[in-house]
Amino acid sequence: MSRWFAAALVLIASPATAEESRFDAALRDFRTLQRAEASRANIAGSSFYVVRDGRIVVADHLGEQDVEAHVPVDARTIYHWASITKTMTGIAIMQLRDRGLLSLDDPVVRYVPELAAVRNPYGDTGAITLRQLMSHSAGFRSGTWPWRDHDWQPFEPKGWAQLVAMLPYTQVEFKPGSRFGYSNPGIVYLGQVIERLSGEDYEVYIDKNILKPLSMHESYFDRTPPHLLPHRSHSYYIRDGRRVAAPFDVDTGVTVSNGGLNAPMPDMAKYAAFLLGDPARQSVYDLVLKRSSLEEMWAPQIAAGEDFTQGRMAKTTQSGLSFFIDHGAAVRFVGHNGDQNGFRAYLSLCPDQNIGTLLAFNTETRAVENSAANRKTAESRIALAIDDLCEALAK
Repeated sequence: MSRWFAAALVLIASPATAEESRFDAALRDFRTLQRAEASRANIAGSSFYVVRDGRIVVADHLGEQDVEAHVPVDARTIYHWASITKTMTGIAIMQLRDRGLLSLDDPVVRYVPELAAVRNPYGDTGAITLRQLMSHSAGFRSGTWPWRDHDWQPFEPKGWAQLVAMLPYTQVEFKPGSRFGYSNPGIVYLGQVIERLSGEDYEVYIDKNILKPLSMHESYFDRTPPHLLPHRSHSYYIRDGRRVAAPFDVDTGVTVSNGGLNAPMPDMAKYAAFLLGDPARQSVYDLVLKRSSLEEMWAPQIAAGEDFTQGRMAKTTQSGLSFFIDHGAAVRFVGHNGDQNGFRAYLSLCPDQNIGTLLAFNTETRAVENSAANRKTAESRIALAIDDLCEALAK
């Protein structure tokens, strides 16, 4: 257990105030819970960052990125961010909208005509809009590839043609626009819109239009380039009380727009700083996406509280445009989480306090239960405890 207490905690010095005292107390409580839960659940490695006023004010690294080789987690450790990729997909759609290339209320079949083959018992498939895809209210199923049962099968479908072949056997599951239903294939379809309007592969477009402008130089999609392999975290599952390795360095194939992002914590801190905004850097940030368009993405579109797998897992959660929104007693929360191949990750913003948190794990403990916590996973309990940091600043 000693490795859990060999953490690197960085706090930017500032004058002691009542506000800082509340924050420091909440941070201590959070770190105590984080270590207890991580140790209890046998989590191999984890990192936690706080970004405030554009600066990293907390950088906490625990455990190991490679258990077999005993490689410790550090600031260069690269995690898989899974569905947090969806927020970048949404930003790309907004970029194309702001450039006059599309409207959010355009039918998706205008750009991806193959989707006309989908059966819609509730009406015209051609009426399903980009906005509905971004808010997970289009009626498509949750899983992109629901038939992967064996290790020898590809991790995700490799090419668009495989999904096109499935479309005539696909049915809209509820009336589009009537309710929330988290959908991975819906985001893959948005990835196709981005590629067809930009004329570039999704990964290339995001690199040019988001990663590079934000100086996220060690962030990439899918397979790790050789020079970064020493920093790529392995990932693990807890199965029958034991930790087992997940496949290493997988390729998300055609589903890359849905969950293909890999990045170290400092790069993701740059992304969080961009999302929070900074008047001193706004001219740079506006080259990625102007502030008003980001705020538009954070406007609630539809209630999402019945689906406890996403957002902050609360009955009050709402879906915006590629982000989830919630409110505490005095705080607005904006964010997204990710869960794939043994990795779990959380991006949580408190925009009105100008504070953001990043939490990543390389171990998925779905099988580890805690009856005192309503059977939530260790990662979920830790993630929800972050709320207290923003609440402390709002009092």
